[in-house]
Amino acid sequence: MSYRNLRQSLTLTAALLAGATSASALADSVTYQMDPMHTSVVASWSHFGFSHPTASFSDVKGTIHFDRDDIADSSVEVSIPVKTVDTRVPALNEEFLGENYFDVAQYPEATFESTRIEATGDDHYDVHGKLTIKGVTHPAVLHATLNQVGEHPMAKVPALGFDAETTIQRSDYGLDQYVPNVSDAIHIRISSEAEAGGSDS
Repeated sequence: MSYRNLRQSLTLTAALLAGATSASALADSVTYQMDPMHTSVVASWSHFGFSHPTASFSDVKGTIHFDRDDIADSSVEVSIPVKTVDTRVPALNEEFLGENYFDVAQYPEATFESTRIEATGDDHYDVHGKLTIKGVTHPAVLHATLNQVGEHPMAKVPALGFDAETTIQRSDYGLDQYVPNVSDAIHIRISSEAEAGGSDS
């Protein structure tokens, strides 16, 4: 190989390595923002054992840091405006907004902040964190499935999608009306898409 060809080869190799390093650093620092239009939060419970009604919440916002190679460096923060609760029964919606339930005037949001994330299998994770409802905070674990990571075909930006679920005892948060006839256990399901919205400094 001539000196000129060797120099060109070394220059190309250096450029490729620099590009790979830069891409890796960018991937590690990507911040994903949950898309409220493609995020669903649904709670369900037992009503006297006869049925399992549901309530949904909208306009959910959140930030996700995800590093598949170093899951300990990942984190999740979610904010749910409880005023958006929708049971499809107007009278029940109003009851849920009042002091005996969410007391929205004083506590407009429920939040979840992760404390650690552990892998439990291929694309399955337990997201341990602190859930705050009505000003009361307790530990909670979201059992999450990573659906996909890659470029969003419409937005043309890095994106990820996941489903997660957990079960809480509503009485822990001061939401104990009609327990046990209306179940204390509340099952929560989340499905979301999140898109890259910036980089960590």
